[in-house]
Order: sequence, then structure tokens, then C-alpha cells
Amino acid sequence: MNDKRYLESLIAEGEHQQQDFKYKVQDAEKLARSVSAFANTDGGRLLIGVRDDGHMSGVRSEEEIYMMHQAAYRYCRPAPSIKFDTYHVDGRTIVVATIPPTEKRPVFALSSDPGSPEAAGGMKARAYIRIADENIVASPVHLALWREAQRPGGAMVAYDDTVSQLLAALSGERLTLNQIVRRSTMPRRKVVALLARLVRFRVVRWDHVGQQFLFSLSAG
Repeated sequence: MNDKRYLESLIAEGEHQQQDFKYKVQDAEKLARSVSAFANTDGGRLLIGVRDDGHMSGVRSEEEIYMMHQAAYRYCRPAPSIKFDTYHVDGRTIVVATIPPTEKRPVFALSSDPGSPEAAGGMKARAYIRIADENIVASPVHLALWREAQRPGGAMVAYDDTVSQLLAALSGERLTLNQIVRRSTMPRRKVVALLARLVRFRVVRWDHVGQQFLFSLSAG
């Protein structure tokens, strides 16, 4: 399959959880968010030089290719694995950046904008996940889940008073993290840690609705 047919087959899929179009690269920090989201979810690819409507406009300059490398290796911590492939179609250059899912999550995107308390080299750090065709800031529960996954020996959930209190707060409703903290009257850090374990063991489920995560008891 030649370059044009291959790219057309990818573009025909549209933007989805594992594919995103980037018309041009003007800000390495913003591009790093997509790299973080793919690395922290199921992996994916960026088609750079492709408009939202699927038109192949091409990468305009060597500077854009330089920014792609900056996004991966300067504005992500830890630096994820990433593969760049260059294709030439009708005098235009299209770059496909393929990001595999990382085993050691989270991958943070660094930014000079206000973000999470975590910082590196004076820059703020946020982790992103990919949901459908959007890059979403990972919740504190995601971060807690990833931390637990790195611990040797696994984890357990003891059905004690605190777990009972949290489950009672969730009974019959879908709530945000802040709502659960208020209802349970437990410290936020404790709620985050318990929710992470309960999500891990499928006692609690979560859904992304609008711009927020909602938690509820799993059916059955």
C-alpha cells in the first residue's frame, strides 16, 4: 500500500480514542497533553498535518517536527516511547506519531500554566487520559489507582467502618468526588484512596459525564 492510500485509510477512521488529527503544531506543551493522554490510556497515534475534516494540508516546516520531539521528550515526564513516521503525499509531508500505552503510569504533561501540585523544573504537571476523541485531565482517583498498580504485592479492601461509610454515601446516586467527600464527612485523601481501591475491585464504577467524573455503586 502506498503512502497516500495508507494515510487515507487512517483518516477514514476519523478521530477516536486511539487517533487524533493535528493540523499544525504551534505549542509543544499542548501537544504533550495528547501524548500524555494516549500513553496513559490505550495508546494511539497523532496524524500531524491533517485538518479536523480529514484534509491533508501537510506539516509546514522543520520547526513543527522539532516541536513534536520537544513535546515527547521535554514536556512529558517520564518521557514516553514514541515513534515518528514521515509520509509524502502530493508534495505534502504528513507525520504519524505513534504512542504506545505505558506500563508505568502516569505520564505527566508539563506546562507553565497553573496545574496540579506536582512540578518538574519549575513547571506544573498534569496527567491526561483519552476518552473517545478528547484529552481529559486525570482525576485524583486515577492517580491513586496508578500509584497502587506500581506497588508490589497487590492490594486488599477490608470491609470496615470507613468503607461502609463511603458506600452508604454512594447509595443510589452518581456523585462527584467533592460530593462524596461532603456526604461521607471523611478526609478527601482518605476518600480518594478508598475510591481507587473500590474502583479497582469493581465495587464502584465511574463514568465521565460532561466535564466531570461521576462515581456510583456497581450493579450486582
